[in-house]
Amino acid sequence: MALKIYRPTSPGRRGMVGADFSEITKKKPEKSLLLPLKKKAGRSNQGKITVRHRGGGAKRRLRIIDFRRDKFGIPGKVASIEYAPNRSANIALINYVDGEKRYILAPIGLKVGDTVSSGEGAEVKPGNALPLRLIPLGTAVHNIELNRGKGGQMVRSAGTSAQVMAKEARYTLVRLPSGELRRFDGECLATVGQVGNIEHVNISLGKAGRRRLMGWRPAVRGSAMTPRDHPHGGGEGRSPIGHPGPKTPWGKPAMGFRTRRNKRSNRLILRRRK
Repeated sequence: MALKIYRPTSPGRRGMVGADFSEITKKKPEKSLLLPLKKKAGRSNQGKITVRHRGGGAKRRLRIIDFRRDKFGIPGKVASIEYAPNRSANIALINYVDGEKRYILAPIGLKVGDTVSSGEGAEVKPGNALPLRLIPLGTAVHNIELNRGKGGQMVRSAGTSAQVMAKEARYTLVRLPSGELRRFDGECLATVGQVGNIEHVNISLGKAGRRRLMGWRPAVRGSAMTPRDHPHGGGEGRSPIGHPGPKTPWGKPAMGFRTRRNKRSNRLILRRRK
């Protein structure tokens, strides 16, 4: 998708860069694949704010995306490429020959009229989903399952792709977008190709109002707070953060501090992203 640069008719327009939606072929979504999306404003089921700086924003409806790709052996035709407000990637509406309709993530190169399928007999081409053990080395993949049959959980945002590096016994070695090398069960499904909308990273909102429409509220700097509200607060004038470095509002190290606690999957990670 190409980018659209606006004329500087106002301070908010100056520097604004947006998507031109040239890939989008249908404005209105498929009604049977929509769900209402209730806003939580960063609050948990106890009503406590667990994610700060969230609230407001334009009303959205959730598109039901098929991350499982479990229509094995049933081909489907791409009916349209659509915008999805809840993710950075575009989505493709698939009409299967048995009459069912589903949304999938739209990879680069997938066009209206193309045919996609999933399962062991599927061809290795963008949009098709196969077990990792059947995908040739060097192939770019996305929407990778962590657990067989659970649905893709890895590599789903716009412009991302992983690469199949090697195969050993029951495992397939994949290099993730972060640079991490990780083993996956060879039976886990992955979709061939790179996720589309690669220019999404270059979009510039241009003004604070666009940010608010997306559901983000203002973030106050810690150095502007009092010492009781933030470790960076207090002091005469503008004070440095000081030793030993930046902190979260709760006193934990803010940069480079490891918080990973999942020891079960340590054996599957061959090279860390750092």
